[in-house]
Amino acid sequence: MNAAPRALVSSKGVKMRWLVAMLMGAMALAWTCGGSDDAESAPEDARAAALAWLELVDEGDYEESWEEAAAYFRGAVSKERWVTMVRGVRAPVGDVLEREVVRMTPRSSLPGAPDGDYVVIELRTSFANRADATETVTPMRDPDGTYRVSGYFIR
Repeated sequence: MNAAPRALVSSKGVKMRWLVAMLMGAMALAWTCGGSDDAESAPEDARAAALAWLELVDEGDYEESWEEAAAYFRGAVSKERWVTMVRGVRAPVGDVLEREVVRMTPRSSLPGAPDGDYVVIELRTSFANRADATETVTPMRDPDGTYRVSGYFIR
């Protein structure tokens, strides 16, 4: 987890560094905390939302990925900041060669985030420049009832 927050922040301030570390830490901790590992208990619409969102990121459409993210996500980081952060993380690993969902964990709370309906989705991903990575994508149910991504982490 130490490498990702460093790659996601510039020297532009401790406040953003803490925000990014908090978001990434919450997503990583949520994955390791209790909850059901039964993929069938996780809503299929959360899985579909995560995969559609990842497709935007895979295509390098980072601005659109911010637009399609959860309101909580958009409130935590500006579009410009997100584009800079995700470009810094995704460019070095290269194109996605293969991706497989390995775990989906429904959660009602995550450390440092408001209570809600979350699904922490762990994916085993092979990138062109990093053969064995784990992506964690966390969709949450927005106020309109639609699942949208609220967190993204690569380790």
